[in-house]
Amino acid sequence: MRQAGRVVAAVLERLKEEIKPGVMTRHLDMIAQREVKKYGARASFKGYRGFPAHLCVSVNDEIVHGIPGARELKEGDIVSLDFGAIVKGFHGDAAITVGVGKISSQAEELIAVTQTALMVGIKAARCGGHVGDISAAIQSYVEGKGFSVVREYSGHGIGRDLHEDPLVPNFGSPGEGPLLQKGMTMAVEPMVTAGSWRTRLAPNRWTVLTADGSLAAHFEHTIVITDDEAEILTLV
Repeated sequence: MRQAGRVVAAVLERLKEEIKPGVMTRHLDMIAQREVKKYGARASFKGYRGFPAHLCVSVNDEIVHGIPGARELKEGDIVSLDFGAIVKGFHGDAAITVGVGKISSQAEELIAVTQTALMVGIKAARCGGHVGDISAAIQSYVEGKGFSVVREYSGHGIGRDLHEDPLVPNFGSPGEGPLLQKGMTMAVEPMVTAGSWRTRLAPNRWTVLTADGSLAAHFEHTIVITDDEAEILTLV
């Protein structure tokens, strides 16, 4: 899983370099396809439950599962990139949100809060604790900054399958949920909105958007529970 995680991190770093006005989202998918092949890995998402792309590209009010296509990125957009890779039968999964050119102060704050929320959640992932400790830490931090956490989609266990138990919600109470044990691997992924936490599904039956049209950001790391602080597997 460390190998898969490093591939995911490297591909996302490469994709960040391509984020600029005028770029079509399908161009990003083509790069993801090329890069993952270069590392001798396979994309986790391509064909997963029928998903048609290698990469999820979600823009502005799109939260997750955006399908790359002919959409052109514009100055001021924010773009969430979610990518998974398979190496030797094991998955890694991570996500980032980046701005296109100059973005609004609200968008900058939303991105910063979501990224910090991810690290706050990971810090709470301790052997002997509970999934609810992660959930509560994320929710408390995000709501304390005046934003909302999406409740209808969550993080998840990961390993030989892309999605495994346990679910890792971004809201909850400390001490609740499954026990965190050494060796458990999971994807922690706060999805945060500038407005309501409620969502809607696009006609393509994949892309999830904010119900009120507010901006959304998404950050994710694959981690493993250890005797000490959790280890992040999706770092370059």
